[in-house]
Amino acid sequence: MSDSDQDSGGGPAPRSTAWQKALTVVQEVRPPFIPAGAHAMTIVVEHPPGSPGTPPHRHSGPAFGYVIEGEMRLELEGDPERIVRAGEAFWEPGGDVIHYQDGNARDDVPLRFTVTMLCEPDRPMLVLVEEEELARRRHLRAPRPS
Repeated sequence: MSDSDQDSGGGPAPRSTAWQKALTVVQEVRPPFIPAGAHAMTIVVEHPPGSPGTPPHRHSGPAFGYVIEGEMRLELEGDPERIVRAGEAFWEPGGDVIHYQDGNARDDVPLRFTVTMLCEPDRPMLVLVEEEELARRRHLRAPRPS
């Protein structure tokens, strides 16, 4: 038995607190809603260098992500596009909000990220948005970078 397993009196050693230093909060948000009866789904997405990513789409519930490798060009309806780098988190509210971009912002390295989504029962976790709807909602999209 090692010294870490016993104290000097022969009893169990105090519990280690090292685990408290192992935790880093990368994101803390309050989602606007969680669908009734939601189920959680965690996925890993991998886009090759230069990939535009998934076409404009929406999710039935909120989604919480973390970029593992590379840089993502992220754009949600109403927000300007931004770059999310490896080690950074992102989220989207889901519901009616269009997710315009999740593509690879780099031409020289792959992009890999993970997302946990809270999905409405009996609805797909991702639904592509038709061109007609994109045209109708154009006024809700943030100005594009030049």
